[in-house]
Amino acid sequence: MYETYSEIGLQDWTLVKTLDWRAGLTPDAPFLVFQEGDPISFSAMRQAARGYASNLKHAGICAGDRVILMLGNRPEHVALWFAINLLGAIDVPVNPALSGKLLEHTLNLVEAKTVIIDAQLLPTLCEIRSSLSHVCKVLTIGGDSDHPVSESDLEISPLVGHPHARMEGEFSPKMRYSDVMSILFTSGTSGPSKGVMLTHAQAFLTARQTAEGLWVEGHDTFYCAHPLFHMSPRFCALYAALLTGAKVCLDRKFSASEWIGRIRTTEATVTIGHGPLLEMIFSQPEQPDDAETKLTRIGTSPFPKRIAADFERRFAVKGIETWGMTEVNIPCWHPKDEPLRPGSCGKVRQEWYEFQVIDPDTDEVVPQGQVGEFAIRPKLPGIISPGYFANPSATLRAWRNLWFHTGDTGYMDEDGWMYFVDRLGDRIRRRAENISSYEIEAIANTFPLIEESAAVGVPSEFESDDDIKLCVVVRPGSTFSPQDLLTFLASSLPHYMVPRYIEVLDELPRTPTKKTRKVDLRMSGVTSRTWDRKAQGIQLKTLIENARAVPQEAGA
Repeated sequence: MYETYSEIGLQDWTLVKTLDWRAGLTPDAPFLVFQEGDPISFSAMRQAARGYASNLKHAGICAGDRVILMLGNRPEHVALWFAINLLGAIDVPVNPALSGKLLEHTLNLVEAKTVIIDAQLLPTLCEIRSSLSHVCKVLTIGGDSDHPVSESDLEISPLVGHPHARMEGEFSPKMRYSDVMSILFTSGTSGPSKGVMLTHAQAFLTARQTAEGLWVEGHDTFYCAHPLFHMSPRFCALYAALLTGAKVCLDRKFSASEWIGRIRTTEATVTIGHGPLLEMIFSQPEQPDDAETKLTRIGTSPFPKRIAADFERRFAVKGIETWGMTEVNIPCWHPKDEPLRPGSCGKVRQEWYEFQVIDPDTDEVVPQGQVGEFAIRPKLPGIISPGYFANPSATLRAWRNLWFHTGDTGYMDEDGWMYFVDRLGDRIRRRAENISSYEIEAIANTFPLIEESAAVGVPSEFESDDDIKLCVVVRPGSTFSPQDLLTFLASSLPHYMVPRYIEVLDELPRTPTKKTRKVDLRMSGVTSRTWDRKAQGIQLKTLIENARAVPQEAGA
């Protein structure tokens, strides 16, 4: 048996083998603590995963099937992720806040026949059942009923595990490190959200990079409040804990006001956080005992340079800034033995990747210090995404001239330090969520008074973070109310995609080829003609609650 994760060879970089290895090495060590619950050991999590796998196998899940997980943060989510992989199937975690057209697109794209869902979200799924092309079986978690029910052509039944499932040889099909393990949805830049295929080796390497970059060991405790449909909590916390034997304290959701208390209560020694989340934490009133915790380091992307030094001082931690994306893992890390360098996302892990900064129009390498697009390719097979599921055109656009084009821009200085600057595409980055402008526009354009629309990000009060501005062209002769449009959007979009600003234009700016010049809309920012829901005293939470309490009709 391998003694450490660094000894594990590429051929064994699969989740099933990693779980078996860790459960055999430190079976009784605590792996996961959810909220204030009891610790779940590595062997207990493995047994729970095998129990669920037995049930899923009986339900007809086979190797290669895509299985939707529409669940919030909870231990069952982790066990089901592992269980699906035990069968050689592919888990597809989706944001449980999705509804309507956005949810329909996600489920139909991956052609999933089975959805595992929080029972409370069943009404959301049933609302779109007539538009689902492949889903026929729904398994619920957390419901009161133990009996199958029927909703139109959907077979709905509660999912339970079998705690006494045989331990050896029952499930694990032959799988390779290069096989697709999961599909995670990332933002679309010029179209709907894309499903990023992630291999077993890719997930393993992201976890290994995290363990090395944050020098995680078996005695460490990870605090994590990121949603489990993201890459970070899965691979940078939970999978890294599998490699190292560390413990993960997982919360249901993030709270800036409760963060320092949770760090103290969980006795966390290491954590992760995106830039805007750190700014929210930093904006809380400073207390004299903020540094009196066991926390020593935090992995972040980015580490906002405006507050970086003061954040380290106030909380007595070392910030490790990184750059990465779902498609390519985390190629850039701030070396742990180097002092803070505000604004830099570290250096490229050259043992794993080739890296270039290129002109996005010509693919030629730009001079040192000049801003260009980050392009990357792996030095080992299977360690970055093979592409976007059922979207070969998007895959081909990203893979050009034998390099993966990331769409992110920045530069490298003369000492090899990387600096992220901006994004080429139309993604909007709001509170650590990558948002597709296309998806906002697709919903807005169904409002009968709207001729066309364009969503852009404008700077928020946080560094490297956006608020959403929706520019609209109104149909001639219409009596238009921004608040009516906002209420309509709030009934269909997740809360983080609801715009703050609405601006009415006579026409959208165009290129000679008639493409919308979104750069002009971003540059114009917020003006006297821009309607601001915050200035109008509209609370987003109240707006969404009211909008979803009563079915909305477009244009009502």
